[in-house]
Amino acid sequence: MHRRSLAAVVLAAALTVAGCSSGGSTTDAGPTVAAAPAGGPLDLRGSCPDTVVLQQDWQPEAEHGAMYSLVGGDRQVDASAKKVSGRLVAQGVDTGVRVEVRPGGSSVGFQPVSALMAVDPSITLGAVTSDDALAASAKQPVVTVTSQITTSPQILMWDPASHPGATTIRQAAASGAPVVTSGDVIPGLLKAQGIMTAAQQDLSYDGTPARFVSDPRILQQGFATAEPYLYQNEIRQWAKPIAFQRLADVGYSVYPEALAVSKARLDTLRPCLQKLVPIMQRAQLDYLANPGPTNQLIVDLVDQYQTGWSYSAGVADYAAKELPAFLANDPSSGVFGRMDPTRWAQIVTTFGPVLQGTGALPAGPLPDPTTLYTNEFIDAGVKLP
Repeated sequence: MHRRSLAAVVLAAALTVAGCSSGGSTTDAGPTVAAAPAGGPLDLRGSCPDTVVLQQDWQPEAEHGAMYSLVGGDRQVDASAKKVSGRLVAQGVDTGVRVEVRPGGSSVGFQPVSALMAVDPSITLGAVTSDDALAASAKQPVVTVTSQITTSPQILMWDPASHPGATTIRQAAASGAPVVTSGDVIPGLLKAQGIMTAAQQDLSYDGTPARFVSDPRILQQGFATAEPYLYQNEIRQWAKPIAFQRLADVGYSVYPEALAVSKARLDTLRPCLQKLVPIMQRAQLDYLANPGPTNQLIVDLVDQYQTGWSYSAGVADYAAKELPAFLANDPSSGVFGRMDPTRWAQIVTTFGPVLQGTGALPAGPLPDPTTLYTNEFIDAGVKLP
């Protein structure tokens, strides 16, 4: 949610990581699951790799619930390699292949998912936010095949007492306070709109709450699915509400953590994607209809991986309750997971100049938006309840 290149919300400095891990593997035999009907849409045998590898861009959290919900009850956790695998179970049936979910962030040396897919052909799908896909288009191109979250939950937050009466980012930033982020895309976007000045840019955010707690006049990046809960309930040095506005309200129009395939492997994986993409569309909705079991797995994985990332059952539950507010059907088709051509064009025209200004994208003509995504594999029957 771009937690990733833009927002590493690592709260280890303020929260205690529970439990311990030997660094080895654990196995859960799990219940018996019926096989998908042979040749049907949920039978992935012969269409997909024997193991479908799903690469996330951050540590396990509820925003990744769709991926983790597909791991069957026979799961195996490799705490040393930081991965979980098991039968790929979709809509209650065994698809005939296995699934492996890998976290990102510190587990992969903070490498972008596009870079991982460029060098590791075992990765079937990876989570790549739209502006990251645009930045990667020159050297490590990916093709986005479905969105999992329609609107970014990324926010800028501030202390209500330090900015009395402020209800928007523009109002809070008008104070001249530093805008603290870990990357330059967000400040680039805000500067282009005159919401903040160059003097306010501060790229020192390290993912911990220490700066905000000690200097509450700043504006700081965060996520609507995490920080409001964490700062009020789990960060003891703060323990009160924060104020915030979604960055999507001021032009941060990306598809966050959308699922993408390496462009070099698109043709090879096409038979798999025909079946897998609809499974991923439904997996997000199925997860949110019953997040409890998957959240338990996510919290357990964080506990076993021991990367310094802390994630409690409380914030997982909060995130799952907040996520539906960031889901919507594609306005042009009424289909969940389908991407809007007009919006992709807007992403390129909005973020292209910003990325070129930071050097993340080469100068010259911007990429054709239609080369960055495809709706070819979308199941038009998948819609929000």
